[in-house]
Amino acid sequence: MQRLTIGAFSRLTHLSIKTLRYYHQVGLLEPAVVDPDSGYRYYRPGQAHSAHLVRRFRDLGLPVADLKAVLAAPDLTARDAILAGHLDRMREQLRQTEAAVDSLRRMLEGGSTAAAIEERVLEGTPTISVAADVTSESVVAWWWDALTRLRAIAAAAGLQQTGPVGGLFDDELFTQDAGHVRVYLPVRESRALDGTGARWELPVGRFAVALHAGAHGDIDRAYAALGTYAAANGRDGSGPVRERYLADPLDTPDVTQWRTEVCWPLASAGQ
Repeated sequence: MQRLTIGAFSRLTHLSIKTLRYYHQVGLLEPAVVDPDSGYRYYRPGQAHSAHLVRRFRDLGLPVADLKAVLAAPDLTARDAILAGHLDRMREQLRQTEAAVDSLRRMLEGGSTAAAIEERVLEGTPTISVAADVTSESVVAWWWDALTRLRAIAAAAGLQQTGPVGGLFDDELFTQDAGHVRVYLPVRESRALDGTGARWELPVGRFAVALHAGAHGDIDRAYAALGTYAAANGRDGSGPVRERYLADPLDTPDVTQWRTEVCWPLASAGQ
């Protein structure tokens, strides 16, 4: 068997020696032979094709675990399913990047940061909801899944939606990058609501409310305006921030049409 040193194989594949050692360590690209005495790694020339595949997949950001699964896939269907999932994640990352660039451009161009703020009492209402402790990195994906599940529960139980869907976000999600989140869907009272395992009463409360238009990438500006308003009036309340999605993202994929009310909890005057 023709053997190549790790240095020679590095030149063939444009993968550094350090990278080849790491890929061996994680079981992604193992050498053909490891000398038991010296520990030197040797590769076969035929392994260059696998190395080139690994390099290109890694250039696309495919995680090591997924790449190992691709190389070990028993058939094309299993392999393509893994790659399709990664492409979906890349598209979402691209969408988030484009939204961030658009938001930054508007800020640099001196776009208005002013937000019309009104105080409003939001009444309690019956809902179905799901809740979980999530990280700031996973909250968007979890949110989409939660709302999809709520829609399915409502449809299966024949429940009538009575208002915009919403979410409640505990402070820790922002301050600690992980916290409790609840997504809810208001429904008309019905016996069918019992047994879904998701019944929850949305509490009444007084809030400072601002409307955010467009994608959620710069919704932090609405948060800033509301937090400033509450602090300036000495009425920063306790409890989670509430978002109400007037233009439901599941109904309109056009992010320019999204409309979100951000609701900041207020303490009663004089407290």
